[in-house]
Amino acid sequence: PGLSEANDIILTNKEILSLDKQPESLIIIGGGVIGMEFASFFNTLGTQVTVIEMMPKILGPMDSEISEMLLKAYSKKGIEFKLGCKVTGINGTTVSYTDADGNECNAEGERILLSVGRRAVLDGYGLESLGVETKRGIVVNEKMQTSVPGVYAAGDVTGFSMLAHTASREGEVAVNDILGKEDNMNYSAIPGVVYTNPEVAGVGLTEEQAKEKGGYVVKKLPMNFSGRFVAENERENGLCKIITEEKSGKVAGVHMIGNPCSEIIQSACIAIETGMTVEQLTKVVFPHPTVSEIIKETAFTF
Repeated sequence: PGLSEANDIILTNKEILSLDKQPESLIIIGGGVIGMEFASFFNTLGTQVTVIEMMPKILGPMDSEISEMLLKAYSKKGIEFKLGCKVTGINGTTVSYTDADGNECNAEGERILLSVGRRAVLDGYGLESLGVETKRGIVVNEKMQTSVPGVYAAGDVTGFSMLAHTASREGEVAVNDILGKEDNMNYSAIPGVVYTNPEVAGVGLTEEQAKEKGGYVVKKLPMNFSGRFVAENERENGLCKIITEEKSGKVAGVHMIGNPCSEIIQSACIAIETGMTVEQLTKVVFPHPTVSEIIKETAFTF
C-alpha cells in the first residue's frame, strides 16, 4: 500500500542512480545483494541508512556466518538493520512494518529504495504458442534446452541465477550444444559476489547446505593469515571457508568475506568446475605475497 502515491520518493535500483542530490536518509526494503550494495554505497557517502529485511538474516541464501560478519561490520559503520520485519505500507516518507515480535513500527526516510528481487519477464516472446514450459522462468536442462526441441533459453528468463556471468555461460552452453560440442551447465561452479566493503564472495555449497545434506567437512581460516590482506586492510578481518565432500575430498564450496575476494574467488570456481580435491588444491602454486594465498592456506587445514 502506498506505492503509487509515493512514486517520486520510492525508487528502484535504476531510478536511484539518477538522483541529483544525496539523500540525508534512506530506507532500503530488502537486505539481499542489491540492497546491501546500495546500503554500502550510501553509508560511505554519509547517508543515514536503514535496511528492513523480512528474513532473519541479510543476503538470503548466502553463507550465514559470512552474512552475519557483514551485518556486524555495517552495524558498526552506522547502518540500522530491521530483520524479521514485514513491510505493511508506505505513506509518503514513512514505511510501516511489523517487527519480529509482532509490533507495529514506523521508519522515516527521505528516499525509499525497493530492493526485493527480480522476476523473469516471460511476456512478449510467444511462449504460449510454442508450448515452452515455464515455472518462475523458462524451464531448461543442463544443455539449456527448453521443453520444445530446438528452442533454447539463457539469461534472466530462466529465472534462476540472474547474473551477467551466469547468462554468458548459459549462452556458451546453448551455442555449444547447437554446434554439437559437448558442454553442460554447472550452477554449483557459478560464483556470487556482493560488492560491499568488505566484499563477500561465494561459490558452491554453503555450510548450512552441507550440514543439511551430511557427508561434508568444513574448515575455515581468518583472512589475516594473509600478510598481504593485513597490509591492505588495516584493522580489518575476514574469513575464508572451504567445504569438501567427506569421502572424495572434492571441493564443494568456498565462501569468503574480505577485500578483494571478488578478484580471487575464481580459483575456487576452477576447483569446483574441474572436480579438484582439497589435496590437489594444496599443490597449486599461488603467487606470494597475495591475498589469494588464503585459499591454499585454508586448504592446508584439512
